Amino acid sequence: MARNFDFRDRAASLGQALAEDGPAAFFEEVENLIPAPLRDQVRNFPLLAVTAGVALGVWLGMKKSEDIIAAGSSLVTAAAMSNVSAAMGRGTGNED
Repeated sequence: MARNFDFRDRAASLGQALAEDGPAAFFEEVENLIPAPLRDQVRNFPLLAVTAGVALGVWLGMKKSEDIIAAGSSLVTAAAMSNVSAAMGRGTGNED
């Protein structure tokens, strides 16, 4: 159960970093998840890596499309609400 909580906490912090720093934070986090030997393989064989990525994307799209859409819309909503709350805080003159 604690592992599931850690994942949610990490996802929330990634959503906040994405809202504040933009897509660069997401790509930086993805790069940190990939082990160094796998990164070397991708550098050595980029065409194979792109082909595998496309195949994985098609497979996930066919099998998990509803979950992917739900996660994406949740991430976009969290980012938008973070931006709106930051804008509202600046507009009222509160310096919290």
